[in-house]
Amino acid sequence: MSVNNEIWQEELESVLGRLAKLLVERTRADDPPEDEPSNSAKVLLTVEEAAERLRVGRTKVYALIRSGEIPSVQIGRLRRIHVDALNEYAERLTHSRDRAAA
Repeated sequence: MSVNNEIWQEELESVLGRLAKLLVERTRADDPPEDEPSNSAKVLLTVEEAAERLRVGRTKVYALIRSGEIPSVQIGRLRRIHVDALNEYAERLTHSRDRAAA
């Protein structure tokens, strides 16, 4: 029985080693290229990037666009949000909460 356990342990270690290597490669592949600007350097954000910045879901951002709380532009079939519009929305939220607390 001891030999079988050793074989299984070696096989498990081998599989886990390959899995760890794949995860490292996958993580590197998911990282944006170094020459790609970060969200802070972009002028127009995708809905997904805006949602990430606000820490909300994509659906919430679309609802904010529909309600007019966050203005957006359409470029062809693509929807983009100007960074300043997103910052202004965040400022309005902050100020409205400050006034409500006072």
